[in-house]
Amino acid sequence: MPIKNTLITLSLLLGAGFAHAQKPCEYSSDVKDSLGTYKATKDVMLHEKVFGGKQLMFYVSLAKTDQTVMLEVTQIQKSTGFLPAYCFDKTSRIVLQLLSNKIVTLPFAGTELCGTLIKGQNDSSNRVLTGKFLIPKEAYAELMKSPLSFIRVKYATETVDYPMRSNLVSETDKKTYSPESLFIDYLNCVKP
Repeated sequence: MPIKNTLITLSLLLGAGFAHAQKPCEYSSDVKDSLGTYKATKDVMLHEKVFGGKQLMFYVSLAKTDQTVMLEVTQIQKSTGFLPAYCFDKTSRIVLQLLSNKIVTLPFAGTELCGTLIKGQNDSSNRVLTGKFLIPKEAYAELMKSPLSFIRVKYATETVDYPMRSNLVSETDKKTYSPESLFIDYLNCVKP
């Protein structure tokens, strides 16, 4: 009888482990040339806010340049009114809080950026801000086993929290995303 219980427990644990198995790797870029290698996963929407004629979309992808692993961020704002500028500078950070209560800090890897303002149709404005944040090697194991709880982005002049959801159905592109499991699903795709 104890062997049977042990086998049942083992099968339940293995089944639970497969519920959080890595998704197949899909890349938006996969380049290898004389300068080095670059891989980036497809974008995942982490946060979306559509309210009062304004839209804010926060996308990320995981990337590897040679042996350096990064979180690439793209923030898109749309409005017919005024759009505030968010900027990244040398003090910018992304702080990840995991459901395990662990905290992982990703430093900004670049120079000051304030995005690009693009005029759209019907007097609308679009502002696109992109940046790269380094993922420390010592954080890989924790990121691959615990879902995200929320992300705090320290911009040049302010700090904004973005709560995570297990499933996000986008109002703008009608796709379904799994922001909480971003690292569980895709970090193996770019890990050295």
